[in-house]
Amino acid sequence: MDLTDRLERAVTVARAQAREVDTQAAFPTDAVNALRENGLLGLTLPEDVGGLGGGPVEMVTALSEIASACGSTAMVYLMHLSAAMAVASAPPPGHPDLLARIASGQALATLAFSESGSRSHFWAPVSQAQMSGDRVQVKTRKSWVTSAGHADAYLVSTLTAAEQATTEAPVAVDVYAVPAGAGVEVAGTFRGLGLRGNASAPMTFDVVVGETDRLGGPATGFGLMLSVVMPWFNIGNAAVSLGLARAGVEAAVAHASGARFEHLGDTLASLPTIRAQLARAALDLAVTSSYVEAAARSVATPDDSTTLRVLGAKAVANDAALRITETAMRVCGGAAFSEHLPLERVFRDARAGAVMAPTADVLYDFYGKAITGQPLF
Repeated sequence: MDLTDRLERAVTVARAQAREVDTQAAFPTDAVNALRENGLLGLTLPEDVGGLGGGPVEMVTALSEIASACGSTAMVYLMHLSAAMAVASAPPPGHPDLLARIASGQALATLAFSESGSRSHFWAPVSQAQMSGDRVQVKTRKSWVTSAGHADAYLVSTLTAAEQATTEAPVAVDVYAVPAGAGVEVAGTFRGLGLRGNASAPMTFDVVVGETDRLGGPATGFGLMLSVVMPWFNIGNAAVSLGLARAGVEAAVAHASGARFEHLGDTLASLPTIRAQLARAALDLAVTSSYVEAAARSVATPDDSTTLRVLGAKAVANDAALRITETAMRVCGGAAFSEHLPLERVFRDARAGAVMAPTADVLYDFYGKAITGQPLF
């Protein structure tokens, strides 16, 4: 089965469940199971561990397709893939089967990085691990954890214990693989403006871990976040924005082409102003898609432009999704505010991207620093 067939099967389930997921703020269990059953949870992992061997380009294709059907499912999928690539980069020795379980779909993974004290600066946790003999006590409250209570494996960040915190990185951070179970609790509920079904909720972690649970060496978490997690997450998040924007364009074009002025005997698309707005939205989507696809190819084959492309992709795609879905709402008028069209849902879902860490504004600042020769941190 090729990627197109796998995606078609998963998209069908995600689209059928999307309205219920949104209106009931329900975790997209059926859609996640469809991703699992079609091997897509292992999309970007090597074939020798049971994955499909895909790269950033395939991830962009998959996430944009899923997002066009259901934004919440796409966000769950994005967090899983981002966590999977971190595990692949620095497998924790104490979990020798974790990568294979993720690749096979047995384990749904996610990131537990954000804390209220450092807000969107996900790379700088406030909580700090404490040494207890040769073990480490991780006690932290995370503010936004996608798939909270539904994931099988959480990648949890914390400041490195003082005894091990020697590092040249701006922040000494450790990332640990923590399985669902004792000491792992959902600490709140979530019903947001959009992406209502991604179960993004606060969680508390009060667990004892060891050296073999850590991804990489002591105090290497900052480097892991910046060199692995951020590129994959940024490109993937951009793909989600593209999928939502495409859903907006397609719905607006279909509505404008079909809705009629009975007294004029013509459609909405007969109006030059409507056609012009649709054209601008379609061209905006095409240009942004090209940029994100180029960024994905650059991550697959890094060169001197890769850092800039990674910084720009999420910000550019987030803002494009805001513009495009707003245009779609304006074109479709009152019909866009009803459940007759999926527009009000994709409009709301698209708003999440720009404020999701690293926020679009932070990325523009980073991009500006990079092109003026200043250090990012």
